[in-house]
Amino acid sequence: MSAIESPSVTASYALAVLSAAAEGTGGPVSRSLPPDRLEFGEMRALWDDVLGAVGAGPHTGLLVGDRIRPEGLHILGHLVLTCASLADAARAAERYHPLVSQAGKVTLHRHGGVGRVCYRPTVDPAAMHPQQVEAVVSSMVRAGRWIAGDGWAPLAVSFAHPRRGAAEPYADVLGCPVAFDAAETAVTVADEDLDRRRPLYDPALHALHRSYADRLLQRLSAAGTVAERVRQWLEDSALQDAGPEGPAGELGLSVRTLRRALQAEGTSWRALLDTARHGRARRLLETTDLPLDRIAPLVGLSGATALVRAFTRWEGVSPGAYRSGHRPGSGDRDRAGSGAEGHRG
Repeated sequence: MSAIESPSVTASYALAVLSAAAEGTGGPVSRSLPPDRLEFGEMRALWDDVLGAVGAGPHTGLLVGDRIRPEGLHILGHLVLTCASLADAARAAERYHPLVSQAGKVTLHRHGGVGRVCYRPTVDPAAMHPQQVEAVVSSMVRAGRWIAGDGWAPLAVSFAHPRRGAAEPYADVLGCPVAFDAAETAVTVADEDLDRRRPLYDPALHALHRSYADRLLQRLSAAGTVAERVRQWLEDSALQDAGPEGPAGELGLSVRTLRRALQAEGTSWRALLDTARHGRARRLLETTDLPLDRIAPLVGLSGATALVRAFTRWEGVSPGAYRSGHRPGSGDRDRAGSGAEGHRG
């Protein structure tokens, strides 16, 4: 299995771009769309039409992204609406952004009291209009406001490309300092904003959307990159004895070829296994009452102490604190099930 030759974009996002562009210019941008997904080249051509339309300007991408509604992001938009916090929404984008577009990658990095939600094209950056990137970033800020409220703004936004047009519209739309020609395209958010819990949160509805998103991701990954195939293999496998031999055999590759393919796609077996352990630990903490010493082997760790150490690295909080936030009243059960966390808070 080799990397995707032509990344695709969901038709719902393409339609949302056309609708948002028409809302800004006062006239429709007519284009026939497939019912499911477009190849990236078709999406680029759609943006050519949008940016060439009467009334379009250098800030069109910025404004289009700000007008995106949840349905424009397909299941990811609905999943974001049911997230408990901005951090959960960022992690959902990290995992499920390929359902919207395989032409870019979203990652969350947390350090020093802030989080950076980064966006990086997976295609040649020269093949993507800067306005396409700006639409993605402004839609991320807009999605943050679905959770945190219309008055919310990030600490800062940076773009890797030069500024085009006046600076004022960027400040008006994004509500924060904006830098250009930066090392990375990112939205910077304070940790306290990322972790603030929504007063109303329905975990059952969130789990329903997440389950559907997982099924769609599995279907999409059947024609995806080696990394996506490995992620899906890990999703469906017991992690206690997981090794690269398993997915390599399924893909008809040697372990050495698998490792080289993952490296070419910007990741590694170790990183994917770590992410799988993290995701499974979160789901078990959110959906079960199992004590930590029972959860640890299910995520491929040696015991409760190793789970506490790993989970604190992943989330910045202990498993008990995380579970208490998602399942009030369950923190005591964690401590009863394992002494590993009792002295760590």
